[in-house]
Amino acid sequence: MDKDVSAGSGITTVAGRLALGITLLAFGLGHTSVIDGVSAADAVSIAQYVGGIGLFVAGLVALREGDGAGGTAFSVLGALWFTWAVSEGASGNEAGLFLLLFALVALSLTLAGGDRLGQGVYGLLFVSLVLLAIAVFAENDGLAKVGGWFAVAAGAVAWYAATAAPAHWPTAVPRRAAGRGVTATG
Repeated sequence: MDKDVSAGSGITTVAGRLALGITLLAFGLGHTSVIDGVSAADAVSIAQYVGGIGLFVAGLVALREGDGAGGTAFSVLGALWFTWAVSEGASGNEAGLFLLLFALVALSLTLAGGDRLGQGVYGLLFVSLVLLAIAVFAENDGLAKVGGWFAVAAGAVAWYAATAAPAHWPTAVPRRAAGRGVTATG
């Protein structure tokens, strides 16, 4: 494997981000109730196999390839998605605590650095999980829907990040010039 590949463009990273994106979209859409008859419980098998096993394997492959950041993120998230899937039906307090701990992992991944798209995914996941944890503790369906929309946004960013590298789409937002009236030349 070519070690000079930029962050986020290797096949393992693409596969991991696709798995994360699909899982987040299913998880988030299940919480939003935007699709009639689809609930968070309907995301369990996707979370278990795609998010759990798929991400975990992608993480192990990334670690073997020398990608410590991607490998750590994917393997830890895979383990957490698998745990969420197999513990579905846990008590409210247990589920809320799990979501809060899961949120701390997402916060750590956000603060660990990496590319902007990855940080965006993990940051949105963090907000989603905090909102969902609060919703579980407060038994607030409205807040759970908002948390679900943040998960949908995180899934969309993960999908974009996975697709951007092989499709040669932009992965950085152009920056404005530093001052008022300053223009860039080129």
